[in-house]
Amino acid sequence: MRITGLLAFCAALLAAGCSDRSSKPAAEVPAARPASPMKETPSEAPRAIIRTSVGDMTVEFWPDVAPRTVDNFLKLSREGFYEGTCFHRIIKGFMIQGGCPNSKRGSGRQPGTGGPGYQIKAEFNNRSHVRGVLSMARSSDPDSAGSQFFICHGAAPFLNNKYTAFGKLVEGADVLDKIAAIACVGPEESTPTERVDILKVEVVGGAK
Repeated sequence: MRITGLLAFCAALLAAGCSDRSSKPAAEVPAARPASPMKETPSEAPRAIIRTSVGDMTVEFWPDVAPRTVDNFLKLSREGFYEGTCFHRIIKGFMIQGGCPNSKRGSGRQPGTGGPGYQIKAEFNNRSHVRGVLSMARSSDPDSAGSQFFICHGAAPFLNNKYTAFGKLVEGADVLDKIAAIACVGPEESTPTERVDILKVEVVGGAK
């Protein structure tokens, strides 16, 4: 995979689409570092299963460091907000991004530019953006996240304390890899050539 030039737009990919404002390219992103396999550990934290057209991924949330963000994601999930959306931006070694209502089939609007109709305040914290971490996409305004999220495919330390990390993948690392491996096109080489639908986000475990 060609990294130079492509990853120069990584931060912009997360920012673009969280509001109707366009984003500008950001500084080049370092290549992802290898990470150890993700393993499930016993926990009382709330979880959700992201059921996709290529398999399931289970995430465990961090309400201790991002309570508003976790509550918002759980609320949208219970309401079925994510059903029929897709992972509209993918960069292997960096992240997969989804959660935009404009990515639903037949929406007629630009994927990556939608949200739930409101924005939530940022909850930046000391959790590092490493492989498997779940975080909120936003525009240049720190308090502009809404529904769009991303799952890190590799380490992205340049996002630490700048984006709200609020959970981690505990099952489905193979599905993450499968999605990240999809060929992409476009100026940023981040538009997938194969659609991966989010069928449902099912709240399980210790959720309220």
